[in-house]
Amino acid sequence: MATYAIGSLVWVEDPEEAWIDGEVVVVEGDGIKINCTSGKLVVANASNIYPKDPEAPECGVDDMTRLAYLHEPGVLENLRHRYEINEIYTYTGNILIAVNPFRRIPNLYDIQVMKQYKGASLSDLSPHPFAIADSAYRQMITEGISQAILVSGESGAGKTESTKMLMMYLAFMGGRAASEARTVEQQVLESNPVLEAFGNAKTVRNNNSSRFGKFVEIQFDQRGRISGAAIRTYLLERSRVCQVSDPERNYHCFYMLCAAPSDDVERYKLGDPRKFHYLNQSNCFELDAFDDRKEYLATRKAMDIVGINSDDQDAIFQVVAAILHLGNIQFAKGEEPDSSIPKDDESHFHIKTAAELFMCDEKALEDSLCKRVMVTRDESITKTLNPEAAAISRDTLAKVVYSRLFDWIVNKINSSIGQDSHSKFLIGVLDIYGFESLMIHSFEQFCINLTNEKLQQHFNQHVFKMEQEEYTREEIDWSYIEFIDNQDVLDLIEKKPGGIIALLDEACMFPRSTHETFAEKLYQTFKDHKRFSKPKLSRTDFTICHYAGDVTYQTELFLDKNKDYDVAEHQALLSESRCSFIKDLFPPPPEESSKTSKFSSIGSRFKQQLQSLLETLSATEPHYIRCVKPNNLLKPSIFDNNNVLQQLRCGGVMEAIRISCAGYPTRKTFDEFANRFRILAPDVIHEGTNEVIACKKILEKTNLQHYQIGKTKVFLRAGQMAEMDALRNEVLGRSAIKIQSKYRSYYTRRGFKLMQQSAIQIQAVCRGEVTRSRYEMMRMEAACLKIQNMWRMCLAKEAYKILCHSAICIQAGFCGMVSRNDLQYRKNTRAAIIIQSYSRKYIAQQHYMRLRETAIAMQCACRREVTLRDFRKLKLAAKETGALQAAKTTLEKQVEELTNHLQLERQMKAELEEAKTKEITKLQSDLQETKAQLAETKTMLEETKAMLLSEHETGKIGGEQTPPVKEVPGVNQEMTNKLTAENVPDFNQEMMSKLPAENIPIISQEMMCTLTAENENLKALVDSLEKKIDESEKKYEELNNLSEERLQQAMVAESMIIELKTANQRLEEKLSDIEVEEHVLRQQLLTNAPSKKMSESLSMDKSQIPKNPNKTLDSDSIKRRSIEKQQENVDYLVKCVSQPIGFSEEKPVAAFTIYKCLLHWKSFEAEKTNVFDRLIQVVGAQLEKPEDSEHMAYWLSNTSTLLFMLQRSLKATCTSSGTPTKKQTSIFERMTQSFRSPSSANFDVVAQVDAKYPALLFRQQLTAYVETIYGIIRDNLKNELSSFLSSCVQQPSGSEANSTDVPSDSHWNSIIKSLNGLLSILKNNHVLPVLVAKIFTQVFQYINAHLFNSLLLHQENCTFSNGEYVKAGLDTLETWCNEATDEYIGTSWDELKHIRQAVGFLIIHQKSRITYDDITNDLCPVLTAQQLHRICTVYGDDNYETPGVTPDVISSLQVLMSASSNDSDEDNKSFLLEDTSSIPFSVEDISSSFHSGNFSAVKPAADLLQNPEFQFLHD
Repeated sequence: MATYAIGSLVWVEDPEEAWIDGEVVVVEGDGIKINCTSGKLVVANASNIYPKDPEAPECGVDDMTRLAYLHEPGVLENLRHRYEINEIYTYTGNILIAVNPFRRIPNLYDIQVMKQYKGASLSDLSPHPFAIADSAYRQMITEGISQAILVSGESGAGKTESTKMLMMYLAFMGGRAASEARTVEQQVLESNPVLEAFGNAKTVRNNNSSRFGKFVEIQFDQRGRISGAAIRTYLLERSRVCQVSDPERNYHCFYMLCAAPSDDVERYKLGDPRKFHYLNQSNCFELDAFDDRKEYLATRKAMDIVGINSDDQDAIFQVVAAILHLGNIQFAKGEEPDSSIPKDDESHFHIKTAAELFMCDEKALEDSLCKRVMVTRDESITKTLNPEAAAISRDTLAKVVYSRLFDWIVNKINSSIGQDSHSKFLIGVLDIYGFESLMIHSFEQFCINLTNEKLQQHFNQHVFKMEQEEYTREEIDWSYIEFIDNQDVLDLIEKKPGGIIALLDEACMFPRSTHETFAEKLYQTFKDHKRFSKPKLSRTDFTICHYAGDVTYQTELFLDKNKDYDVAEHQALLSESRCSFIKDLFPPPPEESSKTSKFSSIGSRFKQQLQSLLETLSATEPHYIRCVKPNNLLKPSIFDNNNVLQQLRCGGVMEAIRISCAGYPTRKTFDEFANRFRILAPDVIHEGTNEVIACKKILEKTNLQHYQIGKTKVFLRAGQMAEMDALRNEVLGRSAIKIQSKYRSYYTRRGFKLMQQSAIQIQAVCRGEVTRSRYEMMRMEAACLKIQNMWRMCLAKEAYKILCHSAICIQAGFCGMVSRNDLQYRKNTRAAIIIQSYSRKYIAQQHYMRLRETAIAMQCACRREVTLRDFRKLKLAAKETGALQAAKTTLEKQVEELTNHLQLERQMKAELEEAKTKEITKLQSDLQETKAQLAETKTMLEETKAMLLSEHETGKIGGEQTPPVKEVPGVNQEMTNKLTAENVPDFNQEMMSKLPAENIPIISQEMMCTLTAENENLKALVDSLEKKIDESEKKYEELNNLSEERLQQAMVAESMIIELKTANQRLEEKLSDIEVEEHVLRQQLLTNAPSKKMSESLSMDKSQIPKNPNKTLDSDSIKRRSIEKQQENVDYLVKCVSQPIGFSEEKPVAAFTIYKCLLHWKSFEAEKTNVFDRLIQVVGAQLEKPEDSEHMAYWLSNTSTLLFMLQRSLKATCTSSGTPTKKQTSIFERMTQSFRSPSSANFDVVAQVDAKYPALLFRQQLTAYVETIYGIIRDNLKNELSSFLSSCVQQPSGSEANSTDVPSDSHWNSIIKSLNGLLSILKNNHVLPVLVAKIFTQVFQYINAHLFNSLLLHQENCTFSNGEYVKAGLDTLETWCNEATDEYIGTSWDELKHIRQAVGFLIIHQKSRITYDDITNDLCPVLTAQQLHRICTVYGDDNYETPGVTPDVISSLQVLMSASSNDSDEDNKSFLLEDTSSIPFSVEDISSSFHSGNFSAVKPAADLLQNPEFQFLHD
């Protein structure tokens, strides 16, 4: 027994809360006074209290064997803490305890969680039914032993739901292909609604309680795939058909049928369930959230799924309806003594209806209920039954019919599912009722508790076996540990011949036996048995001391419920039914048993079934799941301690704990033990010894006895942990006293120093105040003297300013007067000058205007005449030039039409040539006519010139004959305006002569000179016009010559086109000859090529190749040599680029060489070629070494560069019909293209070409290879990092952390080394920076997802110390990202935002001060509510003892999670992150990172330059 000191934390029993914690305040011998946390002051005996672990985690532990104190209050407190944070599953060793949350917890059973538990051991992840199922499945596969999973618990604890989860996971692990019509696991899962409808009912504790035991056998083949299944049922509660207690209900199928559609209700003559005797014994007819009508339709649908056809369904519900009508038959006394007849017309109606539904004779049904046939040796005697016996016969028939109906449904489901007779092993899932301890216990509870006693014995043996295995594995001595067994209870119940069941069968076989005689027999037989007792206040009850407590049974209905007579009349009646379904339920019995009613014991038959079940379980490896109902209200977030504790006792959990306590209940790893008790021996820890030696020395120093040191753990007997804690508390107490004394000394010293400093400061302040006062007085005196000086200076300055201002004003007035007088004089003088100048200007201007108007009028008239004549001549010449241009345009159109016609219609070639010849002749004649017209134009120009010269001479002579005059009057202005307005065309001497004589002026010598000058100007104008005409003629002749030359060149080009077409036709004929050989070669290439689509798309059809029967031998040989030469060049190129040939100017030489060759060979424009197939083979062959990152980087650089050049060069020009279309150009443009230099196409390395289908398909295939090589490099780096990331999330502990061989950051350094290695390889191979950035971005996404998921899935990782360790590693990654350039890294660092924010949250010291808004808005804005809730609930820290967040924050997160699950369908979303393997770039991204000019200095492969066929690469 442990000793308790004052201040120790303990647990004490409480009638309301089961156990409450408190602190020891007084110790008086065995009496201990405890101050409870609830405020009570309790005095208890030392043997009735248990120590409490003050260092237990707030969120509990996932395996209760890790508890420091393994006892009832510790287990209960651990379950309660985990239930409050929605951790409903907890291990006790290999036993899973499941607490029903009464609500759906999101992300707990989805496919992502299944994948996480696949292949994981029990200790790797949090407790879960998936872990139990996975453990069973893996043991079955590896060890070849069948497994069994036993799910137990009281009604409403969640056994059925746990069974569904197990079935779902086993279907996930061993499910067959989805192509099958319906898999075995699907049918097993879908059979649940049918079995629940006919085997479940409402009880006091559960609205959907299973009233039968179910053992599902899932059979597996050699590969671990589900091959078959079978369902075994046990102890259907048949008495419920006839007897129902309030407020329970009968089986669901009765209420479903009453709520069925009106057609079915009328057919079966049903109605309100309150009218039927078998249903109205209870006042409960409807259930909340349970629609009987919908459930009826759902059950029908489920029957269809499991293979029950519609006829059988109608027959099933017909039998159910008949049972309801049987219950309404009442009996009265008949005319004869001890006889009975139907009571009234209603009873006759129900007899008739039941007979119709059973499809039997109505009278025969009545006789089978009211009479019995006694068969003797000589005769048969018919015996009538009294009303009570008739009612018992009626109920017997109803129970037998329903029992056989239920068995038929189970057999039908089994036959539909199909069993595998060749199965090697199986996994059985047992869903059976738990131990029942109610107010009233009858025969059903007796059988149920017997089952649980048998299973508890099996469970105890398994637990003891696990304990033995644990001790053996740790190599400790355990031979003296005693095993707790309940065999005496089992012997009391089932031993022959003196057991309770044997006595019950004996009493049932005697007609006069009653429950009083049976109880008396029990009292006499077991009066000295320690497990059997008689209650004091009852004469017929008896009490059995079960493993879960004492249970008192009422014997009133034991005899009736144990009897199972096979009534011969009932068998004979229904075996002759006209309904084949009912007839199959009652097959004809053997001849000897068909005439009498035979007694059968339900208890004995159930004992046999139970023994068969235990034999099956004994042949398997068991796994246990104990389901617990936290409260009887069936509501979430309520944890009733007393209720849970009672279920733990009934479920055998406390029994397993007692078995553990019999050995070594406390087990601590060396690391945990040393960390907890190192304060007891600090000198041992400081010596640097390893943990095993440290633990031994600590135990030796504490003088403990009977402990054991295993291989990995320290094992302590019960109570020794409390002793160790007591010693530890003593040391801590002494340490606390020392700390307090040191603190008080420090506090006093600090107060004295503060007072000393305060006194010094006060003195300094006082001295300062006195000094400041003296200084203020001195400053005021100095200020007064300065004010007086300034005042005197101000007065003197004001007097001076007044005097100075007066003098300045006088001087300014005098100077202004003098200046104004001078300004006025200057204005007057300037005004006189301006008036004189304007007057002279006006006189001269008037004279000039008159002269100017006269000259302009004369000039306009002359110029207009000359211009009109020139305009007529130019207009005529323009018409002739337009005709020539039209003829030239017509010629161009005809030549263009001729060229198009030649290309489209080969059969009209001769006619087109003849038409073209005629057209050329016509054009030549037109050209001759044009030349003649040109000669005529020249003649006209010469005549015009001569006429102008003659007119000029005539004008000159007339001017000489004119007499001189003395006066020069002005020209008549009115006449000048008239000439100008009328635009007279011929202004000559005749018009001048027609003017009035009085208005003709006399021309002077000066006027004559003016006219002569104007005439010279006209001559110069004529000369310039003549020069322009000569220049136009020269240009015309040059254009004419150029047109003739281009016409001749067009004819030559057309002839060359014809020759090329002929050569092309001959080449096609050659290709048709070698078609068979080429087809065979292509088939061989297809077997090795990485992509068959390209070869198939480039294969040719014979019908598409034109043939010419007139081919010659010379052309065939030339074509053959050309093809062979081309094939040799391709082979030489493939051989060269298959080997690494390096880089030039940071560009891959192989890609540049391939592109130049394809461009030179015009492979992009070819309709069919095998060059691309050969190149694709080369690229595909490089994928045979995916592990070589250097090799993959080299080919990623080459393929991406080649893809860029193809993307820039190729243009798709195919029309809908598949033929290329040519751009319509004029003849002059085509001639210009033909004269262009051949080297102009290579001016830029990346040239634009019209690509055909093979080239476009080659570009698509190359794009696929770029993406494949990119994915290989990325996945290689991921696989290399995955081995390090698993060790980077948890800080090394113990000796591993102190080891000098393996530094603590070696894993992070390995990651940095891998990243540097790949970055160096990519840079050396000149991979595009955009591809490098994409690779590292996706790798950092993988690192983020891996670290974040490991942090959330493992509770031991969410600690303060692990957060600091991961933070240090992330700092290393950040340093690496900063050292690398953004060109190659991109946004990789931003991809670690989830793990960065999670780690940042873990390393915060004051988490209890953080609010909900701080977490969601500032600290972790990226994380979802599920992720935040997971981190907050699993956080724990044993080293630094940093507190977690407050319950208010967790409540807020739970509210947010509930709101998100209600608003949107996010239940299937996991809190885990997923890694993506998509391709994050496009061809446009690659193209945008290149520049065409960058390839101008790239040098081709040196080996190709030595071959004369590749000399074009020099260009």
